[in-house]
Amino acid sequence: MELYAINGGNPLVGEVEIGGAKNAALPILAAAVMTDETVLIENIPDVRDTNIMLAAIESIGAHVERLDRHTVRINAGGINDLVVDGDAVKKIRASYYFLGALLGKYKKSTVVLPGGCDIGCRAIDLHIKGFKALGAEVKIAHGMVSTQAQNLTGGHNYLDIASVGATINIMMAAALAEGRTTIENAAKEPHVVDLANFLNSMGANIKGAGTDVIRVRGVEKLHKTEYTIIPDQIEAGTFMFAAAATRGDVTVKNVIPKHLESISAKLLEIGCEVKESDDAVRVVATKRLGHTHVKTLPYPGFPTDMQPQIAVTLGLSQGTSIVTESIFENRLRYVDELIRMGANIKVEGNTAVIEGVEKYTGASINAPDLRAGAALVIAALSAEGMSVIDDIRYIERGYEDFHLKLQGLGAQIDKVETERELQKFRLKIG
Repeated sequence: MELYAINGGNPLVGEVEIGGAKNAALPILAAAVMTDETVLIENIPDVRDTNIMLAAIESIGAHVERLDRHTVRINAGGINDLVVDGDAVKKIRASYYFLGALLGKYKKSTVVLPGGCDIGCRAIDLHIKGFKALGAEVKIAHGMVSTQAQNLTGGHNYLDIASVGATINIMMAAALAEGRTTIENAAKEPHVVDLANFLNSMGANIKGAGTDVIRVRGVEKLHKTEYTIIPDQIEAGTFMFAAAATRGDVTVKNVIPKHLESISAKLLEIGCEVKESDDAVRVVATKRLGHTHVKTLPYPGFPTDMQPQIAVTLGLSQGTSIVTESIFENRLRYVDELIRMGANIKVEGNTAVIEGVEKYTGASINAPDLRAGAALVIAALSAEGMSVIDDIRYIERGYEDFHLKLQGLGAQIDKVETERELQKFRLKIG
């Protein structure tokens, strides 16, 4: 077993360094196979999803060299297999990025249907529609998605919804297609822009990333590059809400404040102090916070990946708040766990009506998915008494050294693997 044992009630105080963005690292690692030359990538978060992605790259014949914990060198000149499969790869949604990367380079790819957290439907119909617009055939059989094309030719794509995954996959395939491709209603998330910048550093010709129209002019081949991944806005936002919920004072370092604007705006609205500098944001909460309404939206709206964290914080705020989830239909499953800690929340469809309570109390709870798991850690840190959080493998999919970073801010949290270690933690906290 692997659990987090947490004794709550202490405000988080201090500084925390944010790592590279998982959601940018995953497509960038997939795109690294699109050249036969050597690619150096820095600021990769050392989390389960990125490690599975690197193992998948090795499994198809590419050479992967880990220079240090956050730096990798990849040479895909020796790829001898265009089938990406395996139990580990099946568990991460980002496996589907190999479809666009390998289709672009080899005009062929086969990838196991993606998994990830069970937070709702992650259909790949827009990906398929985009590949077909470039001239590829797509088949789904035996749990695998296969693409094939004699030639990839530029085409016009209108996305019915601003899908991050489809935008990224079409952009990768189009980078090595003949002619020009247009992606309308494209996703604008920072990791979409980061991938475009990475591909451009390899010789691609992509314009408009970060707007709702991306234009790609295909090139014959891509070349070597050295690239540094952007900071993780979701990790940063998680620590910002942890500061708010525990009435702490935390400076979140190595961030791009512009990527955090929707998060900072809500924290200001409920009564936090938020102070920005060039590459850091400080969040201070000295009193009980106020209520607000929030609806998740594609970037630059409030991120769906931050919805559980703000809900946990609003559960301790004065008054009635409403949180509406508009991206994934199963993203409120953590509410039952929060109610066990004393929260007063009613879920109606995709909306949570939250009546703020004075405090949470410690409990034994389960992390239902990555971001909800992190949010429940925040709840436990702010609660009276001890909590035990199970299924932390979900949390470790996307947060590097989460408990160690929290310890650095004064949290009483340990990762325990045996009943004896859990008893030692109980003795330590008295």
